[in-house]
Parts: sequence; C-alpha cells; structure tokens
Amino acid sequence: METKRTSELLAEIYRNTHYALQSISDILPETEDEDLREELRLMHDGYEKISGKAALYGKENGVELKEPNPMKKAMMWGSIKMSTLKDNSRAHIAEMMTQGTVMGITALTRSIHENTEQDERVKELAEELLHLEQDYEKKLKAYL
Repeated sequence: METKRTSELLAEIYRNTHYALQSISDILPETEDEDLREELRLMHDGYEKISGKAALYGKENGVELKEPNPMKKAMMWGSIKMSTLKDNSRAHIAEMMTQGTVMGITALTRSIHENTEQDERVKELAEELLHLEQDYEKKLKAYL
C-alpha cells in the first residue's frame, strides 16, 4: 500500500459496493417485475465480486475496511420501504436504483480524481467498479 490516499480510495470502493449491496437486498423483496429482479441479482453479483477483491487487497496490505454506518443502512432501508410502499412499479424501482448508482458514480469519480498517487491495483479496481456502475446505469434506464 503506497499512501493514505490509496487506503482512502480502497475504503471508498468498499463502502460504495456495500451500500449498493444493501440497497439491492432491501429493494429485491419489493420488486415484482421478474426481468428487473434478475437484473438486480446480476448487479448484486457484480458488486459482491468487487467488494471481495477490495476486502482481500485490504487484508493483504493491512488496511482495515469498515462496514458502512449501521444508522445510514437503517435509514436507507426505511427510505426504500416507504418509497416502494407508495409505488413499487418497475419504473419507480429502476429510478430509485439509477439515482443510487449515479450517487455511487459521482463519489467514486471524485475519489479517483482526488487520489492521484494511488496504488495501480487499487486504481484499476476503482475503475472496474466505475465502469460496472456506468453499465448498470444504462441497463436500469431501460426499465424507466
């Protein structure tokens, strides 16, 4: 691990994937459209793979990656449940997931640009996640 900035980028990758995994887990039970459910499952698998890579790299390099804030996770859960209670249509769920994906893309892009001295392996992992999220954004928009 080269710098503090590298460990910050690794933490952002881990945090980003965990929020995405939590959101998908919260929204899947509310999703009735089978095509969208399958897309969400595939997204979950993609985020899980990157989260695992980040965790392994952190462990190999002595970086402790913390789980996302439990209060924020609870607030996300409540927000998703309230929003889908009012409208659990395919378009609304796709819109909610697209908004979350865009927030993830924004946070990750900012972290990549702020951390110019990062370890090449961490930078590649961040870019892999960024491309994955950009791809998910396009796929989700098809459900709007």
